[in-house]
Amino acid sequence: MSDQHNDHEAGIQTPKQLIAAIVAGFLIPIICIVLLVQYVTTTHNEGAGSNAQSNEAVVARIKPVPDQGFTLKDVNAPRVLQTGTEVYKAVCAACHTTGAAGAPKLGDAGAWSARLAQGYDTLVTHAVGGIRAMPAKGGNPDLDDVEVARAVAYMGNQAGAKFTEPEAKVKAVPVAAAGAAATTMAAAAPMAATPAPAPVAAPAPVAAPVKVSADAGKKLYDGVCMACHAAGVAGAPKFGDKTAWAERIKQGAPVLYEHAIKGYQGKAGVMPPKGGSAASDDEVKAAVDYMTAAAK
Repeated sequence: MSDQHNDHEAGIQTPKQLIAAIVAGFLIPIICIVLLVQYVTTTHNEGAGSNAQSNEAVVARIKPVPDQGFTLKDVNAPRVLQTGTEVYKAVCAACHTTGAAGAPKLGDAGAWSARLAQGYDTLVTHAVGGIRAMPAKGGNPDLDDVEVARAVAYMGNQAGAKFTEPEAKVKAVPVAAAGAAATTMAAAAPMAATPAPAPVAAPAPVAAPVKVSADAGKKLYDGVCMACHAAGVAGAPKFGDKTAWAERIKQGAPVLYEHAIKGYQGKAGVMPPKGGSAASDDEVKAAVDYMTAAAK
């Protein structure tokens, strides 16, 4: 009778129950420890009622873009002039690397010797104003004269010269002259308060459009355009190459005129405005007509 009562009171009566009790005795403490560690080490997520609205969090969210690794260009900042190396790579390399149109190759002392003998100032004058097949400023009128002079110094030095790249010249106004100008303006101020009525000028006569001669296109081509279009420099279609000109002619004359006058940068090359020359719009159009006629 007592044995039956003990069997009824015992919680573990089968081998499976014994195994389950042993496993639970190991797993339950481990689970409790893991949960406790996560509770201690995990930080609370930010949300309503947290520090998401603190001054530090708000400042971080509205932090200006430049402070986060971006650089915004100040359009009012003074222009930074390029070095001779940079100008050469961007403009001069198109001809002076391959020797196109008779340009002396970079580092070719033999081709540069006669030019270096002319002197640095003469070389700069030719580079800025253009000479023979060399367009003014290499075909980029946006270059500053100092940048062109630096490029000349760089190329000359590669051929054995010892030129020094010039620094930008800043024109300073003398203090005495500035003070005198300010005094003159102050003295003239009362007089300017009651200006006399200016006489009405007669309208200037409208100048008649200047017509270019029939051979103006060929003349401009021989003096400027052939520097690139004769040898196909910088992706320029060669003169008389019908295949290279076919797609361009399909665009129509107005498009070709605009690209030649204003400049154009395509996938295969770059066309500087007016080929880097000071020619008129009509002369450039005549040169375009001359080249397209030869490719039809």
